Amino acid sequence: MKKILFAGIALVLSQMAMSQAVSPKPKVAPGSPNAYELKFKINGLKAKDTILLANYFGDKQYLKDTAIVNAKGEFQFDGKTKLPNGIYLVVLPGKQYFEIICKEQFFSMETDTKDYTKNMKVSGSVENKAFYDYLNYIVTQGKKAEESKKLMDSAKVEADKNKYRDELVGVERDIIKYRKEFVKSNPDLFVSKVFKSMIEMENGDIPESPKLSNGRPDSTFPFRYYKSHYWDNIDLNEDGLVRTPIFHSKLEKYIKQLTLQVPDSINKEADYIISKIKDRKGEIFKYVVWYITNQYETSQVMGMDAVFVHMAENYYLTGQAYWISEDVENKIRDRYNTLKYLLLGKLAPPLSLPDTAGKYKSFTSLKSKYTVLVFWDPNCGHCQKELPKLRDIYEKSKAKLGFDVYSVCTETDPTPWKNFIKNNNLKFTNVYDPKNESGFRKMYDIYSTPVMYILDEQKKIIAKRIAVEQLEEFLQNYDRAFGKKQP
Repeated sequence: MKKILFAGIALVLSQMAMSQAVSPKPKVAPGSPNAYELKFKINGLKAKDTILLANYFGDKQYLKDTAIVNAKGEFQFDGKTKLPNGIYLVVLPGKQYFEIICKEQFFSMETDTKDYTKNMKVSGSVENKAFYDYLNYIVTQGKKAEESKKLMDSAKVEADKNKYRDELVGVERDIIKYRKEFVKSNPDLFVSKVFKSMIEMENGDIPESPKLSNGRPDSTFPFRYYKSHYWDNIDLNEDGLVRTPIFHSKLEKYIKQLTLQVPDSINKEADYIISKIKDRKGEIFKYVVWYITNQYETSQVMGMDAVFVHMAENYYLTGQAYWISEDVENKIRDRYNTLKYLLLGKLAPPLSLPDTAGKYKSFTSLKSKYTVLVFWDPNCGHCQKELPKLRDIYEKSKAKLGFDVYSVCTETDPTPWKNFIKNNNLKFTNVYDPKNESGFRKMYDIYSTPVMYILDEQKKIIAKRIAVEQLEEFLQNYDRAFGKKQP
C-alpha cells in the first residue's frame, strides 16, 4: 500500500547538497519563542528513544530535526526558523515512520505503534486532518483492491476474472474521484496541491484525434495533447511540491520519457518548463535548473554536454542561479568556456604542433574525409595498449573508410614518445608540444588519456571520447548515414 501513498523511505543523514531558499520571516505563536512547534504523543514508544524529523527534497530525504521521547511517549520538534511547506517524515526506532504535512507551524498529533494511520488524532492542523482522512480512505480502498486481486488470481472462469479486474479498476477510479472532489472543495490547502499533482490524464480527457489530409486520424495527436497538458495539474509556483516524493518523478518522466533524448529537444523543453515558473527565487526554479543541468552534465551519452552548455549560458551565467557561490559560478564558467567549443557539429579548435622532425603540422592539412584526433601519453599503460590497436585499424581500413590520424603526445619529453612511435611503427602524423605553448589540454578538455575525437571533412566534430574499438563501426555507420550528404 505504501506505493499507493508515497515513495518509501531511504533516509539520508547528511547535509543537503542544495542549500535551502531563504525562509520567510517566522510567525511566532503567542507565548512561544519558536517559529514552529510540532508536538507528538505515541503510545508504545520507550522513554529516551530518539525520533527524527526528515523532509522530502526531490528524490531524496534529509534530516531536519531530532527529539527525545519522554516517559509518557511524548516528544516535540521546535525551532527558530519556519519549516518550509512540504511532506515530512517522523522516523521512529526500527526505521518505522509516518508522514505529516508541514504548512501550519504549531499543531499536535497523537497515535500508537499498533496502527499509526488508523489511530491518528490531529489537533491544530487542517492540513494533517485532511491528509489522514485521505490515508485512512486509501487503506480502506487498498483492502478492497487486495481482496479483488486475490479473487481475480484464483478465479477459474474468465468472466469471473474480468469481474474482479473491473473491481480493481473501480477502486482506482474511486481514489481518483476522491482526490478530484477534495481538490475542488479545498482549493487553498497545500494538501490539495499535492493531490492535484497526483492526478493523471485519462484517455477520456483527450479529445478525438483530428483527421489528416488522407482522412485518417492523426495518431500522434493523443501524445502531443497529453504532453502539452502535462503540467496543468502541477503548481510550478508552489515550492512545497519539491518537498514531496511526487515532483521529482513528474519532472523526470517529462524530461526522460516524454522528451526526445537529443540536446536540442531537451534544451527546448527545459526552457518551456522554466518559462512557466514565475518565482525565480524559489525552490522549484532552483530544483528544475539544477536537476536538468546535473542530469546531462554527468551523462555518459555523447553530445549531452550541449545541455550543460545551454543551461550554463541561459541560467547559471546570467545571475539567475542565486544559490551558487562566486567560486562555483567561476567553475561553471570555466567549464562552459571549454565545452562550448567542443560540442558536436562545432569546428574543432585549430592545433598546429611539431612532429618528430620538429616541423609544425596542423590537422587541417590532412585532406582525408575523416580525421581522428588522438591525445595519448607514451607512459600511460592504457595508451600503450590502445595506440597499437589504432595503428592496426589505420593500416587495415584507412583507404576503405577514408580517414587519417593526427596523434598528439601529451608529454614534453620526446625520448619515450619517439621510442614508442618507432617500436610500434606508428606511421600516421605524430606531434607533441615540447614547451606546453598550445594549451591543447584545456582546449580539448584532456584530463585523462587516451582521448579520441573524430572530425568530418570540414573538420567539424562528429564524435568524441569513443573507444578505439568503436572507431570502425562508428565510421561505417556515420558514412552510411551522412557520408554522401556532406557539403
